Amino acid sequence: MHEQRKLEHLRISLEKEIECEGVSTGFERYRLVHEALPDLDLETVDTTTAFLDCELYGPLIISAMTGGTSAAGVINRRLAEAAEEAGVALALGSQRAAIEDPGLAHTYQVRHLAPSVPLLANLGAVQLNHGYGLDECRRAVEMVEANMLVLHLNPLQEALQVEGTTCFAGLLGRIESVCSGLEVPVIVKEVGWGLSEHAARQLAEAGVAAIDVAGAGGSSWSRVEMYRATSEPQRRLAEAFATWGIPTAESLLLAQQGAPGIPVVASGGIREGTEMAKAMAMGAALCGVARPFLQAANDSTGAVLALISVLLEQLRTTMFVIGAGDIPSLRQMEVVEPTWRGGPPAGERSRGFRGVGSRSLDDDA
Repeated sequence: MHEQRKLEHLRISLEKEIECEGVSTGFERYRLVHEALPDLDLETVDTTTAFLDCELYGPLIISAMTGGTSAAGVINRRLAEAAEEAGVALALGSQRAAIEDPGLAHTYQVRHLAPSVPLLANLGAVQLNHGYGLDECRRAVEMVEANMLVLHLNPLQEALQVEGTTCFAGLLGRIESVCSGLEVPVIVKEVGWGLSEHAARQLAEAGVAAIDVAGAGGSSWSRVEMYRATSEPQRRLAEAFATWGIPTAESLLLAQQGAPGIPVVASGGIREGTEMAKAMAMGAALCGVARPFLQAANDSTGAVLALISVLLEQLRTTMFVIGAGDIPSLRQMEVVEPTWRGGPPAGERSRGFRGVGSRSLDDDA
């Protein structure tokens, strides 16, 4: 049954319109300041970075969406080949299917294709309330020779599924036990509805190594479950949450307030390198992109590589025209929110980030 569900998720994600409607990532509200005299050569702009002691050519994770079926195995192999060639991280889909049926493990096993880049294993955190523990987490990591483990939080998705698992009470303590006992870093992420300041604070206190906000504005699992619904009441329940969630940009800021000092990954609806640059300037450690890579991998490894190249070239060009020669410099760039035309009201100032002064702005890109 679990494999069939994964097949349905894969088919719907590739064939149906599942992007959020009525809610955006929120990055369009913010601007980076164009610099006509950047004092840089474009060819010297450096996008390399490190994440949890792993080196990357660009601050990008191919985010998790699939696994546990033969079709997903082909997609994961193409993603791994491209990630290795481009020097970016790859997060695999939930490995519960392979924990329960080891015969499916091969659909996730891509380390031989990506020997030098970070691979992220993945399990649903709620399974820790249903018999999973350190042993299963270790099995997931060892199965794919992962550098890190992602525990994903998806209470709304579980609530919208007929076969969903909705016992989330007491889960934080079990996450804390995994963080303290597992030999690799643990990252906790949402799946498309964002993390609040309160949730980020709790996770930081539990000892997570990093947080992935996976906010609203991209693929909507509410819409995926709406397409999977087998009854009208179930369909209407999912449809009611089609615009639910914390926009990615907002969740990124909230997570940093709740968990200062913990690396935060921005994902959820990021589709351009310009948005990656905004997210990094607003404090993100890395950016995650999921569905566009799933669609590209359904075509070929070359299509995945082409998409990575476009995103990183857009990022490099954005860095060039704001005067950021490397990722540490990008993280110190001014981000402005052009709230008021003609300047802020008397006595008020627009918002700035990363400890850099801010000003009202309407026309800078």
